[in-house]
Amino acid sequence: MFNNSPRLGSATDSAAAENQAENQGLPTIVLVHGAWADSSSWVPVINELLHAGFPVRAVANPLRGVEHDTAYLASYLAAVEGPVVLVGHSYGGAIITNVDTSAFDVRALVYVAAFIPVAGETVGQLAAQSSTPLPLVTVETPGGPEVHISPEGFREAFAADVDQRTAGVLGIVQRPANVRAVAEPITREAFRTVPAYVLVTTADRAIDPDLQGMMAHRTGAAVIEVEASHAVMVSHPSTVAGLILQAATSAVTVR
Repeated sequence: MFNNSPRLGSATDSAAAENQAENQGLPTIVLVHGAWADSSSWVPVINELLHAGFPVRAVANPLRGVEHDTAYLASYLAAVEGPVVLVGHSYGGAIITNVDTSAFDVRALVYVAAFIPVAGETVGQLAAQSSTPLPLVTVETPGGPEVHISPEGFREAFAADVDQRTAGVLGIVQRPANVRAVAEPITREAFRTVPAYVLVTTADRAIDPDLQGMMAHRTGAAVIEVEASHAVMVSHPSTVAGLILQAATSAVTVR
């Protein structure tokens, strides 16, 4: 699927990473995708994290609403033993911000082209500050309206620096988000108590780079910038993995 990435990590690779992590007390890296993506978007990054010897989990974010998705992530974390580094892309950033990190051994937060709301703020309020409207399609479902990006406009809006074939596949497997995901405010600000790292994508057409910068600034987090689209985990996996590994390595000494 991903022409610019190494092979998908095998079960042997994963087992080796788990054993190494157990021996060294390494944190588990938990990846949370956002709207209009799925867990497979992390594959190029997962390969690099496994190669570095860290255990990795990729959560299938339900995209049903802030409270629902936060509760789902919390239930997922309850099954992970030991320290954790949370990584959120796009809307996933709002979910890792909203989770009660005091209930788990969360050592660091990593935001990748992400929304980082403050308490009482919604993703929709932040998204409205972006200058470029997205080509969105709304579909009525029994669970309420759901939104996705039109297949024709997906590459330009989401993955402009990804080859056409791969971007087309990403558009096909994208998962729609319930409108509650952008309408429900968050209630917690995990970055106030947990070290945070932010990757800002300066060629992003889904979340305005200036908006990303504003959100990053108010967290007081360590920030790096990369000239990339919203699909930076596919187009620049080494950069994304590098920031995650920086956070994870620092987290080994955090108690």
